[in-house]
Amino acid sequence: MPAKIRLKKVGRKGQPSYRVVVLDGRKPRDAKVVADLGPYDPKTNPPTFEIDGEAALKWLLDGAKPTRAARNILSNAGVLAAWDAATRGETVAIEAKELKPDAPKKQPAAPVAEAADAETPASDEAEETDEAPVAEEAPAAEEAPAAEEDEDASDAEKSEAS
Repeated sequence: MPAKIRLKKVGRKGQPSYRVVVLDGRKPRDAKVVADLGPYDPKTNPPTFEIDGEAALKWLLDGAKPTRAARNILSNAGVLAAWDAATRGETVAIEAKELKPDAPKKQPAAPVAEAADAETPASDEAEETDEAPVAEEAPAAEEAPAAEEDEDASDAEKSEAS
């Protein structure tokens, strides 16, 4: 039986939590488990887990293959470092890594201020270029009424001719 170490979803809809389990690799995610290694809760900051390191190490030495997500959890639990040392013939105690909480997301107020500082010289150039189109638009505005006057004059001539 090709054993896999993977996550089994437990918990309700919208509130996922998982169990790190060992099961037959040919079975679906929620199939009957061979061994339960511990819980994993991704919703906390930082994510929490309580892995039975000795049992996980035993399964890894017996040939169980962890999935990518299970590998990350086992690595954070220190099991993979102990497994690597055991395959080289050394003995290492299983020590979990200390996870740091994610930094709270900040408003992008600081980058906007930096962008405004960077655009300050560009705004001087923009003022110069803004003046030039205004000067070009002014004659066009004067021509438009002249064209209307010509139309009015031609309309007046037509009405006089009638």
